[in-house]
Amino acid sequence: MTAFLIAIDQGTTGSTVVVVSPSGEVLGRATREFPQHFPEPGWVEHDVGEIWKSVVASLSAALEAAHVKPSECVGIGITNQRETTVVWDRATGEAIHRAIVWQDRRTSARCAELKKTAGLETMFRDRTGLVLDPYFSGTKIDWILSNVSGAAQRARDGQLAFGTIDSFLIHKLTSGRVHVTDATNASRTLLFDIKRLCWDPELAAALNVPMSVLPEVRTSSEVYGHTSGVPGLPDGIPIAGIAGDQQAALFGQTCFAVGQAKCTYGTGAFQLVNTGSEFVASKHGLLTTVAWTLRGEVNYALEGSAFIAGAAVQWLRDQLGIIKSAREIEPLASSVKSSEGVVFVPALTGLGAPHWDPEARGLICGLTRGSSAAHIARATLEGIAFQIADLSAAMALDAGRPLERLRVDGGASTNNLLMQFQADLLGIDVDRPNCIETTALGAAYLAGLAVGVFGSRAEIEKVHKIDKTYRCAMDEMERSAHLKRWHTAVERTRSR
Repeated sequence: MTAFLIAIDQGTTGSTVVVVSPSGEVLGRATREFPQHFPEPGWVEHDVGEIWKSVVASLSAALEAAHVKPSECVGIGITNQRETTVVWDRATGEAIHRAIVWQDRRTSARCAELKKTAGLETMFRDRTGLVLDPYFSGTKIDWILSNVSGAAQRARDGQLAFGTIDSFLIHKLTSGRVHVTDATNASRTLLFDIKRLCWDPELAAALNVPMSVLPEVRTSSEVYGHTSGVPGLPDGIPIAGIAGDQQAALFGQTCFAVGQAKCTYGTGAFQLVNTGSEFVASKHGLLTTVAWTLRGEVNYALEGSAFIAGAAVQWLRDQLGIIKSAREIEPLASSVKSSEGVVFVPALTGLGAPHWDPEARGLICGLTRGSSAAHIARATLEGIAFQIADLSAAMALDAGRPLERLRVDGGASTNNLLMQFQADLLGIDVDRPNCIETTALGAAYLAGLAVGVFGSRAEIEKVHKIDKTYRCAMDEMERSAHLKRWHTAVERTRSR
């Protein structure tokens, strides 16, 4: 009997499920979007009940599309939006507040307050590899426990559980029997010592988070539990792989060697470079994170995050009405030869790495009477690529060597204009794989390793194929002029 794998890719705007064969082929895929909630400016929330419904609907649709029976599936891998924070009642399984999404900036003041405490910012940086920013889970947990009536005491009494979305999904998939996460997700909370690979009581105390709410931390590839009471699935399927979405994409792109890098272009854009077993402390505004843990081995990565990538295209569609659908942006942007000096810095939720300015705001500059919707569309795509150029430059400085090539994935990687401009700005080859569902593939591969569908990473490398390589076609003078114009615009967005 053929052994199929299920990968649940729970993202910021929708939940995707793919069914993967032992040869790494995606046999079926289904996505269900769910509502975004914006209760106040800068606040972003999800209803985890709506997330669960989207996952269940995607499961049945993907299996139907793949023509695979649920009983033929031997393992489930989970990958997820990482820092998004849920706190639920252990007895009822009900969330006590809507999930606070990674994009949410409500804890900016709390982070600023923490930075004023002598030595605290350095302690967080040294132990977690992160910066004190509202992006991460720790201050979100603190906010929920402080703002939901009675929550702080219930947490201290052991009645509440915290989890990133992977933890919540495993809780649901196992009928509440299992409360776990993996090191990749734990490393994004501000509560996890990534050198010792354990929760840190001192960091938790600084954020008013009781240790009793935290999940057990496991490796990225092992059997955590089995399905129980999941609509459309039989009981007993092993849940066997977990990785945060960007680490899963790094694994799915088979970036197993030191120096190999990938960038995922989704709602945001996220670039990681494998640094192997070495913890590399960034001096240029990047994060150090756990890439994966498996079979007694830990791999680290340097990461840079651009908070707004594909979301900038959605903004053109939903707020400005320049396009009616995301796929219209490439032909519109291609209708002009250049942006004619128009620059769009998409700091719509602040600036991420390497700037880390939560109060920065978006900017479109260089407009003239001759500027059109096409110029703004092209500047939007270029703004995404410019952010990745900044991240790549920081990675080269931290790693002590330039990137040799970049592997790309995510929805926006199908945009040829964007990918060519990215190769031009970086001055290196950019590789797009046959299957851009590399986040989901990474989760499937991790689960497959745990249940024996794949015997090794070498077997996984054999199924990875490149669809297209974009080669640099821009000279150094033109590249420098573009980057100078971009950096001038970025400075104008800064809050200080």
